[in-house]
Amino acid sequence: MHGLRWQLIAGVILIALSATIYFAHYALFGDAHHIFSYLITDLAFLPVEVLLVTMIIHQLLTRMETKTRLEKLNVVIGVFFSEMGTPLLTRFSDYDPNLDKIRGELVLSHGKSDSEIKKIGKRLVGFDYGVDIGNIDLEELKWYLAGKKDFLVQMLQNPTLLEHESFTDLLMAVFHLAEELSHRESFKELPASDLKHLQGDIKRAYGGLAVEWLSYMKHLQGNYPYLFSLALRTNPFDKNSSPLVGY
Repeated sequence: MHGLRWQLIAGVILIALSATIYFAHYALFGDAHHIFSYLITDLAFLPVEVLLVTMIIHQLLTRMETKTRLEKLNVVIGVFFSEMGTPLLTRFSDYDPNLDKIRGELVLSHGKSDSEIKKIGKRLVGFDYGVDIGNIDLEELKWYLAGKKDFLVQMLQNPTLLEHESFTDLLMAVFHLAEELSHRESFKELPASDLKHLQGDIKRAYGGLAVEWLSYMKHLQGNYPYLFSLALRTNPFDKNSSPLVGY
């Protein structure tokens, strides 16, 4: 409301200033024909100015702003995967009995095209992630996530992520898993129904991690080849991954 009022005041001042200048011109030269001739010419060019300013320049500025915002967003996403996303994917994928059906496609290389990565992404969205919860050390996972709770809260409070709905959903899924595990004092002799519930929470976080990881890899490949190289060498889906550069 305050911004609209300021715009109205500015508009009135500018119109009054324009009228004053025209009046001063007429008072000095007494040439109304000249004034109205130029006024009509300016009005005729006004639609072209609107086209240039609102439809071309504005679009260019919007694209630049969007690109800058996406860069900031991907920096935040990169921090997440470096801090906890990739380690979590490694934990979950190691106990996924279904992963061999798609593992070969997830062992990416420099030669993968955007269309190929997009195709893999579609498979990941509908993939039936498996979690062998009997082999997962839930106690260790509980304390690992507890140690990252402050980091997760900071991520959720980051205004840059508000426009990225799917990544925000991922953060909420991981945060929920951390909360579920923190409310269990012991994981010995849990009923089958509770284990199934925890398994569902893990699968939700696991699926979100996989999809967002692939999207982030696509971004790195197109913009930061040196970061993409390290990400390939630390691929959580590659059993033979190593940060060392081979020959």
